[in-house]
Amino acid sequence: MEPNAAIADFARQPGRTRSGDRDQGAPCRCLADELLLASRAESLVRRAFPMGGGSDTLAGVTDVTRMNRLEAATFTMGSEAFYPEEGPVHQRSVAAFEIDVHPVTNAQYAAFIADTGYLTVAERPLDPADFPGADPADLVPGGLVFVPTRGPVDLRDWRQWWAWSVGANWRHPFGGGSSIEGREDHPVVQVALEDAMAYAAWAGKRLPTEAEFEYAAQGGARSGRSGATYAWGDEAQPGGQLMANTWQGAFPWRNTGAKGWVGTSPVGTFPANGYGLFDCIGNVWEWTIDVYAERHQPDRAPAGVDLITDGGCGDGCRCSPSSRDEARATASAEPGSTISRRVLKGGSHLCAPEYCLRYRPAARSPQADDTATSHIGFRCVRRADHGTR
Repeated sequence: MEPNAAIADFARQPGRTRSGDRDQGAPCRCLADELLLASRAESLVRRAFPMGGGSDTLAGVTDVTRMNRLEAATFTMGSEAFYPEEGPVHQRSVAAFEIDVHPVTNAQYAAFIADTGYLTVAERPLDPADFPGADPADLVPGGLVFVPTRGPVDLRDWRQWWAWSVGANWRHPFGGGSSIEGREDHPVVQVALEDAMAYAAWAGKRLPTEAEFEYAAQGGARSGRSGATYAWGDEAQPGGQLMANTWQGAFPWRNTGAKGWVGTSPVGTFPANGYGLFDCIGNVWEWTIDVYAERHQPDRAPAGVDLITDGGCGDGCRCSPSSRDEARATASAEPGSTISRRVLKGGSHLCAPEYCLRYRPAARSPQADDTATSHIGFRCVRRADHGTR
């Protein structure tokens, strides 16, 4: 499996986590605030990154308001054909919602930082009080970075290809010497959960639930319990066409590149799915707001998400945790940890058939809330009737 629960454990070693810095969640916003923020975000991005002629397909690649609407539906969620955490297969319903057509890019995230001065988890100083007994010299900001091995290795030991890199953050995704210059249209990475949530709040949006993401990632390809394996059908490469940015070669040492890209690729490089969405599969894993459980729990599935409820912020509002949500978050943590884990969806450029065949809509992976890596990004959603009462 790509780094999931094990990576989180590594990240919590001295100097590798900042759990004490969390809880910067955004407050609930009324409808007027949501619309104002969306309008403001659009204006800021257009000023900072004006668009030229270019392709009509992704004419709004740096426009935070570019979204597609998906209607309310009941769909088949999960799989029993690959990994145990993907089951059981069950029916799930989602309310109508709008979703970003691609993951948030470096350019979009730069506009957010320029406007707010926000400091991501990976950039913050670490408090020695949170790490009793640790050498203060080890408490330096950074993130987890994939480093290919020199040759074939035992795939049971992920530590051979993941390393803690001092200075790694969204501006320097592979460490202090790296840069996002020339990669403005690539998905932003090295963002922890709260970093993604902060951007979403600024843009007047939120992170998707696992069900919303899986439904969107299916792209309309599935029907009934015997749905397609991939978002595009049952063949990994129909007609020899590479459909997503995944590992090409022998993992973790030889990658010939997906359409020439080793690592992340510009959003929109690979075909859109049936809903007109790019990179729901491959390129980067994407955060969802749902806490992780070892198996789906259909009987405990939340109802459709609505940021604004008639009764105000209570159990029906996703922006404020209920005691039930808090209990689930606590239960999601790994043994010996108090840091909750969320569900990642979509797979990434590191997914390979011999190691992590998770470039499928049903695939899921746990990740600690405070962990940032070089292959995790996000996209946003909002309710479909955001502009009406």
